[in-house]
Amino acid sequence: MRASRVLPTALLAFAAAFAAPALHAQAFPSKAVRIIVPYPAGGSTDVLARALANDLTQVWKQPVVVENIGGAGSIIGTERVAGSPADGHTLLFTIDPTVVANRFLYKKLPYDPDKSLVPISMIARSGQFIIVHPSFPATSLRELVEVARGSPGKIAYSSYGHGAHPHLVFETLAKREGLKFLHVPYKGIAPSTAAVVAGEVQISVGSPAATGAMVKAGRLRAITLTGPTRASRFPDVQTSAEAGFPYIKAIIWFGLFAPGGTEPRIIERIYQDVTAIAKRPDFTEKHIDALSLELVANTPAEFAAAIRTDVENIGEMVRAAGVQPE
Repeated sequence: MRASRVLPTALLAFAAAFAAPALHAQAFPSKAVRIIVPYPAGGSTDVLARALANDLTQVWKQPVVVENIGGAGSIIGTERVAGSPADGHTLLFTIDPTVVANRFLYKKLPYDPDKSLVPISMIARSGQFIIVHPSFPATSLRELVEVARGSPGKIAYSSYGHGAHPHLVFETLAKREGLKFLHVPYKGIAPSTAAVVAGEVQISVGSPAATGAMVKAGRLRAITLTGPTRASRFPDVQTSAEAGFPYIKAIIWFGLFAPGGTEPRIIERIYQDVTAIAKRPDFTEKHIDALSLELVANTPAEFAAAIRTDVENIGEMVRAAGVQPE
C-alpha cells in the first residue's frame, strides 16, 4: 500500500520537473521589456524598433519600451544587452555592423558577436544608397569616381562610426580605384545623413529607409544602390553592379537579439510574436514598404545563417579596404 502511494508521487514530481520550463516560458513576459537600440534616436533603426514595441505592448500586456544607448559604433548599447539577465526582458534591436563588421574593426570587443547574443529574427533589409549633396557634380557612381580621382583627399564623406557601411564602402572604393577620401565620423546615422544635407560633407551612404524621403524631396541625390536589385520605390537609381562596380556590396538589415543563454522557449515565443506583427499587412505597408525595406521576418536559425554569410562578405570588404582594427 505504501509503495503504491510512492509511485504516483514520484511520477507527479517527474512531470512537474519537465513542466517547469514550459510554465516559465508561458509566463514571459512577467514585467516590462526593454528594447535597446544602440544608436541615437531618430534613425530608421529607432523608428522601426518603436513601431514593434508599440504593438508588442498590446500583445504581451506589458510595457515594451525602447531605450537609445548610442556610441562607439553600437558597442555601448550592445554591451548593456549582453550583460543583462538572459530572461528575455532586455532585447537588442540593431543593424548588421553590431555582429558583423565590428568583429573586424575592433581588436577587442566587450561582447562576443557569436556567443553574447542570440539571434531572434531579421525583420527587414535593403540595399544602401550612395548619396550626395544636390550641388555635388556627379550623377552616377562612375562620375563620382572621376571627380574623386581629380580631387584626392578633398571629398569628405560622413559615417556613423569606424567600420560602418559608409566607411567600408568608400574605403573599399578608394582601395580598388586608387582614390583618397576624407572620413568624417558622426555619432549616429541621423547626424551622418544631416551632414550631407547641410553640406558639411559631400557624400555618404544611407539606407532608403533613412534617406528616401530626403531623396524624394530633392535634399539629397541618390546616385547608386548597393543592393543586388533596384529599390521598388526608386526604380531610376541603378545598382552598383549596373554602374560597373559589382564589388561594392552593402546590405543593411534590421534584427532583434536576446542576451546569450536565453532559454530557447523564450526565444521562440519572442520570434513568433514579433514576426506575426511584422507580417501583418497593415504593419508591413506602414513600417516596411513605406521605408523601401524588404520584409524578411526569418527564423532564428535562418538569421544565424545569414549572419555567417555576411561575416564572410564583410570580411572581404575589410581586407580589400585595408582597414586595420582599432
